[in-house]
This record gives sequence, C-alpha cells and structure tokens, in this order.
Amino acid sequence: MSTESANAEYQVRLDRDRCEGIFACLVRDDRFVEAGDGLATIEGTDESDDDTLTATFADDRFEDARTAARACPVDAIEVREVADE
Repeated sequence: MSTESANAEYQVRLDRDRCEGIFACLVRDDRFVEAGDGLATIEGTDESDDDTLTATFADDRFEDARTAARACPVDAIEVREVADE
C-alpha cells in the first residue's frame, strides 16, 4: 500500500489497555487528547470497546498519526491504510 495519496483512508487504533498516559502522542498529533481517566483517547473515534479505540480518517494527516504511533513508548497506537474494496 502506498502512503503517497494525501487523502487515502486510514485507521488509527489505540489500545487503551497498553496506554500508560505518557502522552508522547499528544504533542505529535492533536487528535490525541487526554481523557478523564488520565489516558489518551482519539477525537473522532468511530469504534470502541472497553480497551481499544478505532478512528477512521481520510485527510492529509497520515504522517502525523504515524509519528504519534512511533513516539508511543508502549506501542499502544497502530496506524494502517484502509484497503480499497
């Protein structure tokens, strides 16, 4: 999959069970915010269960999300392009 398209659809998944509230993601992508419980959350979340949040975007901020994921010291963030069907 190519990351060249500025508006390719991609998903950001946050495993809140792994999150330790270090917030390295917040300073790299402002869609990550602190939730009331002291852990990170993603603005625009479209799916969630008790431990995992998933947000789908189609904008030019794919690299911001990847930078936030790489900065997470506990690897709680996954970013992937959504395949065309």
